[in-house]
Amino acid sequence: MALLLGVDTGGTYTDAVLIRDEREVIASAKALTTRADLAVGIGAAVEAVLRESGANVGDIGLASLSTTLATNALVEGQGGRAGLVYIGFRAADLQAHGLAEALGGDPAIVLNGGHNHAGGEAMPLDKEALLAWLETGTGAEAYAVASLFATRNPAHELAAAETIRAVTGRPVSLSHHLSAKLNGPKRALTALLNARLIGMIARLIDRAEGKLGELGIHAPLMVVRGDGALISADQARERPIETILSGPAASIVGARWLTGAAHALVSDIGGTTTDVAVLREGRPAIDPEGARVGPWRTMVEAVAMRTFGLGGDSEVHVRDEGLEGGVILGPRRVVPVSLMAAEAREAVHGVLEEQLRAVAPGEHDARFVRAVPGIEAGGLGEREEALLGRIGVDVRPVGKVLKTRMDGAALTRLVRRGLVQVAGITPSDASHVLGGLDSWDAEAARMALELVARKRTGSGNRLAEGPEHLARMIVDRLTHQTSLALLETAFSEEDMDFGLSPTALAEHVLMQKGLDGHRGLVRIESGLAVPVIGLGASAASYYGAVGARLGCEMILPAHGGVANAIGAVVGRVTIRRGGTVTSPSEGKYRVHLESGPEDYAASDTAMAALEAVLRAEAQAEAEASGAVDIHVTARRAVKEAQAEARRVFLEAEIVVEASGRPRIAV
Repeated sequence: MALLLGVDTGGTYTDAVLIRDEREVIASAKALTTRADLAVGIGAAVEAVLRESGANVGDIGLASLSTTLATNALVEGQGGRAGLVYIGFRAADLQAHGLAEALGGDPAIVLNGGHNHAGGEAMPLDKEALLAWLETGTGAEAYAVASLFATRNPAHELAAAETIRAVTGRPVSLSHHLSAKLNGPKRALTALLNARLIGMIARLIDRAEGKLGELGIHAPLMVVRGDGALISADQARERPIETILSGPAASIVGARWLTGAAHALVSDIGGTTTDVAVLREGRPAIDPEGARVGPWRTMVEAVAMRTFGLGGDSEVHVRDEGLEGGVILGPRRVVPVSLMAAEAREAVHGVLEEQLRAVAPGEHDARFVRAVPGIEAGGLGEREEALLGRIGVDVRPVGKVLKTRMDGAALTRLVRRGLVQVAGITPSDASHVLGGLDSWDAEAARMALELVARKRTGSGNRLAEGPEHLARMIVDRLTHQTSLALLETAFSEEDMDFGLSPTALAEHVLMQKGLDGHRGLVRIESGLAVPVIGLGASAASYYGAVGARLGCEMILPAHGGVANAIGAVVGRVTIRRGGTVTSPSEGKYRVHLESGPEDYAASDTAMAALEAVLRAEAQAEAEASGAVDIHVTARRAVKEAQAEARRVFLEAEIVVEASGRPRIAV
């Protein structure tokens, strides 16, 4: 009996699941994600699932991890110091695709060199300038190299990498290894972000492998890539950029495995975000423009995912303008008051009771702050240092640590640095009040919602009649914002130009009136025409109302709360390799290879030669990833032009895919 262990690290929880013989979930468990050291939460979740299952660790033949670490690091501007070597471009090109912004003060050098579109050398590589720059000491932990037309001839990238490794011994990311497509600045950005992540992902994988080893689990460790496929831990160390959107991709793979659905929207609600994607013919749609994470558009193949700042732990904002007022959720995540109270009951209850005794509601009622231990706090400004000192090591009410309005901005900066956590009311607290959740401190949630319900709207009336009324307002708002997210995703995938953006279409009065079933002189009906698969621990609490609102089938699978962890281990190993054949002159067909360009006299011969090389590379890398039963396919996209009644070959792109099951240790 082979057991598969899947682990997913989310913003709030780390999930673990055990699957028997790739067919049956035998146990699942959750532990709080430990942001200071993700491996601690991983270990806690794995220990919990082993206790629940009573499984023998020796029966675990495969472990796999999906992680938000790379995604969160790029969104939050974290990662190691990386140096960029930019060959053959103009210095002004650093502004393209946000390269200068992405560098953020990290070292970069622009060198003479590079090739032309046909793969010929445009200018010799200035190795002397590179050597002098390296010998001055850049302080970079890793390097990225991007050369003009490196996908047509990577010689200068390879030569620069050899010099960098010889002088520094540091890891080097080459742009042509991460994408076979043109667009040098975008490839450079992708390589730079990859270099920045190398140390961070390597440390996580090392710690995760060490933690599993301590538990007696010595099965090979796989990592989920952003398109849902599995890669080996060693490949993830080398190309960590490919793990961005790893968690959302795993959720789609898990949704398919759990439901068998071929065509559906998949909506995964977590603590911080809701991720929405499309299943077509049983496979996740891939973003043709490359994965976008935060402000960066990369060349990494990943699922076409729309991410919304909406989750069970979304901050509740009071809308006090107008006569009725209301609430809005997100996009920032806060710690639910009920969770903070579960961890520091005396401190939280004491403050809430004191605030309830006050005659008038306070600006910062039901909001708390605490420092995150174990995080390096260097490079802070005077105001941030003073604020961090006032917070100390205990849970404190926000109103007691903010002395001026400017302290509010300082608190935001500390939160972004990961040094401080803020607690406030969230949909999770509302669910505790309504009885949908009982995981944490429901009494604290009720007191917190009573405090916020006392706030006044523009009419001078209370925001809500009591905690239950406010809790229902919050859940209804979650239903509304989730419905908008699903409609926006659906409109973005429609093959039709409606003349408005997907966001505007989702919010349009006619769409909303259609959802309401408007009946006047005009009958308006609208909704979704495909099912929605609701995933996430809180989906069962919220998504029934979302399906009713959108008039569609809402599928809430068993184990949907750990779909990410399931997807982390039931996916396939898939390796893609691409290459190009060009025609620099009539009768000459050039294959662009790692070893340099090769010319052939016939286009069919050239394409066959390239395909053979790509098949061998994809097969070898799939085997190195631990794949078995490998199946290799190839597709060709040939561009031709009509010239004087004959077809003229312009270019051919060949993509080879090698896919197989991950090898299970026995």
